[in-house]
Amino acid sequence: MKDVSSSLYIRNVNIYAEHEVITNGSILVENGKIKGIYHENEQPDRYPNRFKIIDGSHFNVIPGFIDGHIHGANGADVMDATEKAIDLMATALPKEGTTSFLATTITQSPESIEKALKNIAVYENKPGQAEVVGIHLEGPFIEKSKKGAQPLEYIMKPDIDQFDRWQKLSGYAIKTITMAPEHDEDGAFIRHLYESGVNVSAGHTATDFAGMKQAVSHGVRQVTHLCNAMNGIHHRDIGVVGAAFTLEELRAELIADGIHVVPEMLQLIYNNMGSERLILITDAMRAKCLQAGDYELGGQPVTVTEDRAILEDGTLAGSILKLQHGAQRMLGLNNVSMEQVIEMASVNPAKQLNLYDDKGSISIGKDADLLLVDDQLNLSYTICRGVIAFEEEELL
Repeated sequence: MKDVSSSLYIRNVNIYAEHEVITNGSILVENGKIKGIYHENEQPDRYPNRFKIIDGSHFNVIPGFIDGHIHGANGADVMDATEKAIDLMATALPKEGTTSFLATTITQSPESIEKALKNIAVYENKPGQAEVVGIHLEGPFIEKSKKGAQPLEYIMKPDIDQFDRWQKLSGYAIKTITMAPEHDEDGAFIRHLYESGVNVSAGHTATDFAGMKQAVSHGVRQVTHLCNAMNGIHHRDIGVVGAAFTLEELRAELIADGIHVVPEMLQLIYNNMGSERLILITDAMRAKCLQAGDYELGGQPVTVTEDRAILEDGTLAGSILKLQHGAQRMLGLNNVSMEQVIEMASVNPAKQLNLYDDKGSISIGKDADLLLVDDQLNLSYTICRGVIAFEEEELL
């Protein structure tokens, strides 16, 4: 059961704090925030009147994961545009270590997108659930030839007035937008978004390396699901993937399920980009956490097998990846440590979304979004804003 007490004392743990790793330390959580971090022989000067003790048995405490690109889970989808749908997602995600996420839309009719945006605008986060920290608007301003699982009939050209209308309807919650930069020929759309603080991500794009350099000069700062729905590296044009490797201004999302990007390419990407500029995501759809079968994404029929989701023509339709499993796959690569996984799954998304003052690392005063894990990232506890949202015993 979820514990809704506002104070926790986590002891006998290795703490992957913002600036150091503390062996056999402890953490005090009060009112949803990290109140104190203590080394082995230290303890709080004052304990809360009522608090729960978690004995970590020398496991590790790391910051909660932030999924900046997720469409659905647990039978629900952001495009369902209901409070229940977001609740279903927010309840399921702590079980994979995700403590906050961007509710991600898909290319659809303007009316459907607006319903989803309005739903997030009034949605209230609840204790013991992953926190919705904004919206990722994926499409509809994308390239038709690289649509992937985005419905073709609703793709449109970049439109500042349309975006501004949607941003207002969302309560200014749109934090990231995926768009094809080649359709913003003079860069006015990208500059407008960048100057307003939106994280502009190049994705579902057929642009080349020169186009990406120009897009970066206008304000593109991210690449959406690197390698997917874009041209691969060619020896005469290194394209968007090569741009991610070589342009330091860019961070790149990565679906580390071994399917969207095969393990050998994951290693190659890591060798070229390191942990400093990679952001682990799931791009998950509603079938995550459910059995194989027939589902839908963006109004399109999707077949889900044990390890993937596909459209009728075989196109990958998002994923059923759990972020914990993506992090574990990255941890299994050569020269990847726990600290580097934390950077890719927690630190970088927080920085990219301007959330780092509150999230993404373990530091006094930040939100108590914490995971208790072993050295292989097997999960024992997930704590969302100071409340236990998942504990391993629930599965027994």
